[in-house]
Amino acid sequence: MEFLVRTENLLPPDTPDEVREELRRGERVRAMELREAGVLKRLWRVPGRNATVGLYEAEDPAALHEALVSLPMWKWMDVTVEALATHPQER
Repeated sequence: MEFLVRTENLLPPDTPDEVREELRRGERVRAMELREAGVLKRLWRVPGRNATVGLYEAEDPAALHEALVSLPMWKWMDVTVEALATHPQER
């Protein structure tokens, strides 16, 4: 099942730079693991915002949730998920 996932980083502005950098590194490592597992298919940045749009594939919504909560930035993310269905023209 495919999902369009929009995330916005809401890390408080007073977060120390070293904490920010550690979280960014952890996000990159975890995202690469999710890519290797076939869960994270594509990822785009949203210009002008600290946000991303990602195409994820998971067995079901619960599996997607598990993948998203495994991200180090999870506690500071605003997340919107849309389940995607194949369009008849794609068959």
